[in-house]
Amino acid sequence: MQKLKAANLYRSELIPVSGKLVERYNKCLLKLGFSKTKLKKFSIDGIGWSPEIAEEKKDDNYLCNGPSNPHGIIISPLQNRKPVYSPYHSFDRDMMQLIFKTYSKKINDITRDSAIIIDFDQKIDAFYEPLDVLKYDEITINFHLMDNLYHQQREQFELIEKFKTNHNFIDEELQSQILESAKAFGDLRGRDLELPNLKFKTDSFYTKAYNGVYVLRDFIKPIVVFEDQKSYKEAIKDTVHDVLMYHISHIELIEKLKDHIIIESNLEATVHTAKYDRVKKFEFAQLLKEVNHPVNEILNNSVLFKSYLNKLDVKARKQVMGVELYLERLERSNAYKLEDMVDMQMYFALHKPHSSLSVKHQDLIWKLLVNVSPKDVLFLYWYDKDQFYKNYETWDESFKDWVISTIQKNI
Repeated sequence: MQKLKAANLYRSELIPVSGKLVERYNKCLLKLGFSKTKLKKFSIDGIGWSPEIAEEKKDDNYLCNGPSNPHGIIISPLQNRKPVYSPYHSFDRDMMQLIFKTYSKKINDITRDSAIIIDFDQKIDAFYEPLDVLKYDEITINFHLMDNLYHQQREQFELIEKFKTNHNFIDEELQSQILESAKAFGDLRGRDLELPNLKFKTDSFYTKAYNGVYVLRDFIKPIVVFEDQKSYKEAIKDTVHDVLMYHISHIELIEKLKDHIIIESNLEATVHTAKYDRVKKFEFAQLLKEVNHPVNEILNNSVLFKSYLNKLDVKARKQVMGVELYLERLERSNAYKLEDMVDMQMYFALHKPHSSLSVKHQDLIWKLLVNVSPKDVLFLYWYDKDQFYKNYETWDESFKDWVISTIQKNI
């Protein structure tokens, strides 16, 4: 990952945590029922997730009490507008933006000496079967302050009122209680620590529950797409819910998404785009075997590209150039069938969200498409960084250079 870090493409907006902030973070972990981190320094994203702690605990979802109970931690106002690098839901960043938009000033005040624990309450205590994800509706965002600071404030108010009553100002025990509270939590009288819960309405979304599920329910008929084969096989036994269900590898999925006006494809237009160029070069790079030049150089040099393309066997060559061959022959006759000439995974990679979709829905569908066929390295980086980082680790070093330069050109 060193190359990505040097190019500022690997979690470059994380917030460093050390000193007293580590202590506050650990108090939040304990309050949530988790174990402390032993790390003295780490970093967090917008929702309070830390890649170092995830690695320490060997659990990317360490802020979840089971798949139906995700949480967040705010220990710094700097988390405002920061990315959520490993979201449990596709709408996690939207929820964090709502929180900071509503309570920005209060968060600035509270995090001077405390921290905020976020409970994303879906009104689901636990999941029992895959289609329980359809229960997602309105999420209640609840807030809890470290050390129960809001309740300590209430207690200070009560102690002070008692102090003002009759001759209680001479009560040494009461005086001691007030001083102890002030030493432990500061003077809380003038601070606004109340954070009423917020409501967040879900529509179509992705969740990591059951190893990855897409719920598309704002279209002709609800569609549920599973990334995990076991979860899919369990879900199709359901006879209660009237939804369409697919595994992400199903070829029928793409056709159904097109039928529902969720995605579209125009090969004649796409073949002239930078997207097509990226997909074609990705496909080519995966087929290269014995090379005498760096892959990065082969992909960027048209002479070398043609040279190595002609070194491939005919089947591999057609796999790379299938789209162009198909369109060329289609001009002469409509007898040619796309499925006979174009690799289906490459074809799927050239689809896009339908232009009629809202921006929010387009982002979700892009994520789905790059998971169906992760051949566009730029869009994979944009829409599914977790998967991009996993795939990146498997690539040739020189190909990594091409990937990095491709992303940098488009940022």
